[in-house]
Amino acid sequence: MLSDMNPADVSGDYREYTLDLFGVGPRRVLVTDEEVPYPDGRLIVSRTDTEGIITHVNRSFVEMSGYTEDELIGAPHSILRHPDMPRAAFADLWRTVQAGEIWQGYVKNLRKDGAYYWVKATVIPNVRRGRIVGYTSVRRKPERRKVEECIALYARMVAEEGR
Repeated sequence: MLSDMNPADVSGDYREYTLDLFGVGPRRVLVTDEEVPYPDGRLIVSRTDTEGIITHVNRSFVEMSGYTEDELIGAPHSILRHPDMPRAAFADLWRTVQAGEIWQGYVKNLRKDGAYYWVKATVIPNVRRGRIVGYTSVRRKPERRKVEECIALYARMVAEEGR
C-alpha cells in the first residue's frame, strides 16, 4: 500500500488531490506550482518488475524525486504520479510495454515535496528467455516546446476523463 503524502514534506501552499492508482488504490497527493528544472546532461534511470514496483534507481532519480532510495525501492512507480497526467497516457504506456514494445512520451512527475518536473521518458521491456521480466525507464531532459504542447494536450485529456 502506497501511503498518502505528508504535509510536513511540502513547503508552501499546496492543493490536495486523491488519485485512484491502478493496482494500488487511492492515494492523497499534495501538489504545489513549483517546477524543478531537469538538470542538463543527466539521465534518470529506474527498473521495475512487471507490476511496476521499483527494483532499482540511480542517483539522479533519487535527487529529482526527493525521495530516499529506501523509500523508492519496493514502491510502485506511481509514487511519482502527478494529477495533471491523464490516465490514458499510462494506459498507453502499459499496453505498449506489455506487448514487448518500447514506449516514449513526455511525463510530468510529482516530487515528494509536492513540486514537479518534466521528463522525456523511454520505457524498455526487459526480456529474458522470451519473457518480459520487468521494465527499464530512462528519462532525459525534454524540449521545452514539447512540454508546452503536452501541458495543453494533457489538460484537455484530464478534463475529458472527468477529473
